[in-house]
Amino acid sequence: MLNCLVTGAAGFIGSHLVDRLLEMGHHVVGVDNLVLGKMVNLEHASHSGNFIFQKLDVNDYPGCLEFLRLRHFEKPFDLVWHLAANSDIQAGGANPDIDMQLTFLTTFNLLKMMQALKIPRLAFASTSAIYGAHPGAVVEETGPLLPISNYGAMKLASEAAISAACERFLQVCWIFRFPNVVGSRATHGAIYDFLQKLKKNPDELEVLGDGPQEKTYLHVGELIEAMIFIQQQSKEKRNLFNISPVETVSTVRYLAEKVIELAAPDARIRYTGGDRGWIGDVPKFRYSVRKLENLGWAPKLTSNQAVDLAVQENLGILKS
Repeated sequence: MLNCLVTGAAGFIGSHLVDRLLEMGHHVVGVDNLVLGKMVNLEHASHSGNFIFQKLDVNDYPGCLEFLRLRHFEKPFDLVWHLAANSDIQAGGANPDIDMQLTFLTTFNLLKMMQALKIPRLAFASTSAIYGAHPGAVVEETGPLLPISNYGAMKLASEAAISAACERFLQVCWIFRFPNVVGSRATHGAIYDFLQKLKKNPDELEVLGDGPQEKTYLHVGELIEAMIFIQQQSKEKRNLFNISPVETVSTVRYLAEKVIELAAPDARIRYTGGDRGWIGDVPKFRYSVRKLENLGWAPKLTSNQAVDLAVQENLGILKS
């Protein structure tokens, strides 16, 4: 039974992780600034005697350090799961300060706190966006790494800071490179955006780009299981893994048509044109997860199946 700190605990992925860690019998301390996170996401966790939540900004170094020092003194942290970050790539493209502050500096300040408190282990939510545009399926050793979004750049900078921390004080780190993650409690992403657009105009769905863009989509439930499996099974000093469905992708057209099918069958789709949706968007992306398969884990859902399930889970957006 571990004592875990989860940053970004009230967010889309963070709240699902909190629920799973509690189910496993761990103690969990969660922090979140509630910019994107929502307290309703922690409704289930709040009933557990093993969960403590505090509204905190990780970039408030003095305030966050004081809180963590008290918690660490009562029961030392064994492991930090760091998910606090900007998750809206388009917003970071419009204002690069967003990713500097919410993606990189949250990591930088957290590492300083972990060193001050001598917390030895860190699991970090990274992204496929660190790779940039590469032909073929990218593997963990793919390079050079030339991200084309501020989000990807600041996640890559965070990875570098974590790697350097392994030379100073971290005993071990796990870095998970996510694809597009979908499921309940989403706060952004194509499915979320499509449903929000249909809520405003049920007769037409505007879709950025021309439709054949290809991405890999993973359901959040399977992502959580993969992260925990990797953390338990991979024991190098630096553990770096792509997480994704195996050799399957979904087109933007498929997402749009599935949302229309389930949410607004009479609506028409209007494509804005072009091979990408926004600055920093990678139009075609394929992931290799051979390393994760060799470790012994693979998801059950294809990319399209993950999309289908996520659309069903998020239909409530139309009524909220």
